[in-house]
Amino acid sequence: MKKLNSIIILVMLCSCTSNTIFEKPKDLIPKDTMSLLVQEMMVASSATFIKNKDMERNINYMPLVYDKFKIDSVRFQTSNLYYMSKIDEYKLIFEDAKNSLKQQKEYYDKIKSRKDSIRQDSIKRTKDLKKKKDSLDPTLELKNPLSQKPKL
Repeated sequence: MKKLNSIIILVMLCSCTSNTIFEKPKDLIPKDTMSLLVQEMMVASSATFIKNKDMERNINYMPLVYDKFKIDSVRFQTSNLYYMSKIDEYKLIFEDAKNSLKQQKEYYDKIKSRKDSIRQDSIKRTKDLKKKKDSLDPTLELKNPLSQKPKL
């Protein structure tokens, strides 16, 4: 009985190898495209909870991402599973996507701050003009001759 238990344990240990690297699928999505796809998927999943121009929420944008890259969800799943089995490559894909999203955020933040500064400048100019107008001598104010009532 002791030999049988030791043989079963030995067989179980030999069968439990960590060989989880899958075969490369024939329609594998390239790494750079996969990174772009992950970026778009992150944006699409974030946009699900934000109202669109029609004031609607909870819209699934993933089919639009698949259409943009001309792939289907099955191809993405097989490629994703393959890259997940190679954790180093998978990590690089996500780091690249994350860095690219950070660069895009910085770019749009600069544009937003520029627009905000232009808006603040125009508000400041409007206030300055109003102050100048209010500070003028009221006796020098020009009157419209058409608005005056004729004297009788």
